[in-house]
Amino acid sequence: MATTPDSAAVPPPGVTGWFAEQVANLGGFVMSLVAGIGDVSLFAVRTVGWIVARRQRRDVLLPSFYQIGVRSLPVVALTGLFIGMVLAVQSYGQFKALGLQTRLGSVINLSLVRELGPVLAATMLAGRVGSAMAAELGTMRVTEQIDALESMGANPIYYLVVPRFLGCLLLIPSLTVMADFMGVLGGYLYSHVLLGIDYHHYWENSRAYVDGFDFLMGIFKSVFFGAAIALVSCHHGFHCDHGAEGVGRAATSAFVHSFVLILVLDLFLGIWLNDVHDFFRPEGPRRLL
Repeated sequence: MATTPDSAAVPPPGVTGWFAEQVANLGGFVMSLVAGIGDVSLFAVRTVGWIVARRQRRDVLLPSFYQIGVRSLPVVALTGLFIGMVLAVQSYGQFKALGLQTRLGSVINLSLVRELGPVLAATMLAGRVGSAMAAELGTMRVTEQIDALESMGANPIYYLVVPRFLGCLLLIPSLTVMADFMGVLGGYLYSHVLLGIDYHHYWENSRAYVDGFDFLMGIFKSVFFGAAIALVSCHHGFHCDHGAEGVGRAATSAFVHSFVLILVLDLFLGIWLNDVHDFFRPEGPRRLL
């Protein structure tokens, strides 16, 4: 039977339905993503508004600071120590092949203070503190404790979110410094004690290639990481689903989304800070050779 050109150009009904379904799924994902970003942005504006509008109580801030800062120090210090050693192990073979063993310290310390220190400290904070905040606030939402605060005229963002936000924002630079210090120490101990690299050349090359801007660059990025962890985790806790499953899902989503956001922020802040660093270095970028 002959077919007309118009009928031949029409795709099969199954293909049309599948394509429409995929377009609908993509559109739904984009809409949910935009709505989620807008919701988190409004949540952040309300949080910052309460910080500016009202003085925070010391008895509320100190427990959050202790949980976020003091109790996170051991895991951050241990992580930084072994990361410095791992960098020494993985870099030594390549540097030895080039005859640059004495310059191993420059790469280890530069990588730690600019990237690995702040990122690992933020990752540990997101895993240990962010998930806990999301689970705690999610449990309060499920058991209607947040609704009880609102019924008594208290703002839950001021009493529950602001102390956690300030704790992450103000204490993650200290955790980053601890991760940097332990990483530098671990890299030096492994390089000098086990690999036999002369300590004078190790520290001299580190001093030549790592400057104050590199250290401040990592601290600057960590402030954004801490703010992102607190906002994302508290937002997931405030808007978790009902039941134990909803609390668990909120804790998991808080860590995953915080980690992804840390990597995205690290990329864009790194690009911008590298441009700033190169702008103020007229002699050009640093080279190992």
